[in-house]
Amino acid sequence: MSHVENELNSQPECWTRAAALAADHRAALPAPGERVAVVGCGTSLFMAQSAAALREDAGQGETDAFAASEFPGHRAYDRVVALTRSGTTTEVLELLASLRGRVRTTAVTADPATPVMDLADDVVVLDFADEKSVVQTRFATTALTLLRAHVGRHTEDAVTDARTALADPLPEGLVDRTQFTFLGRGWTVGLANEAGLKMREAALAWTEAYPAMEYRHGPISISTTSTVTWMFGEAPDGLAEQVRATGGRWIAGGLDPLAELVRAQRLAVAVAAARGLDPDSPRHLTRSVILDSP
Repeated sequence: MSHVENELNSQPECWTRAAALAADHRAALPAPGERVAVVGCGTSLFMAQSAAALREDAGQGETDAFAASEFPGHRAYDRVVALTRSGTTTEVLELLASLRGRVRTTAVTADPATPVMDLADDVVVLDFADEKSVVQTRFATTALTLLRAHVGRHTEDAVTDARTALADPLPEGLVDRTQFTFLGRGWTVGLANEAGLKMREAALAWTEAYPAMEYRHGPISISTTSTVTWMFGEAPDGLAEQVRATGGRWIAGGLDPLAELVRAQRLAVAVAAARGLDPDSPRHLTRSVILDSP
């Protein structure tokens, strides 16, 4: 069994621990009413998108999400939250260094022996969710669970659904499809983006992701009998029927959306295996992106 399989299978336990930790780290995480930006790179960016949408929807305050390299330095924020599994990603470290003394910062990381510990004002360490695989699974969803619990949007139903996502067989016939599209609404748009990234990283698959309503505005034209369209959360009225009319396969997300992401992670591993790929070592990727200094 690959590292990524072992790690994605451990997510229910990791989520339970992260949810319990949220109360212990209340002072390090955004307070209600603060104007907040959540930043990250790659998978962490997509978790930032989901976290930002959840916080705003919970009435906690205006919250934006950015790639760390695209943070708008001219905007005023009360706090910036950086998600970084490795604690060494160049863009995150450079951003935190630039904000020192100007904006309160919090880092959520998996490795306490990294430079991020000294650059952020507050740090939440989820070392129990660290990973050996280059491909992120449990750290990303555990960090999101921490932030989800912090704003009161996590329940044990998510953990139960994650166990179901791991135990039940994947829908038949998905592995042989040639194109995968993931859709979301609100906070699940970030999850759809992440599902697409997992398929590209681990399986070199042709994947796309969109807000569900945007799928009708052009992207649905790619749907054929060889495609899969997978919804995270509740679908807009009529969309499932429109996808089926193209001959494409529609997958309705019946579980908690974060548990649906676990199913998509499993699909990425299954497609990788079918194509003879090693999901632990994606092509051209490393655990952390560290850029040379100019």
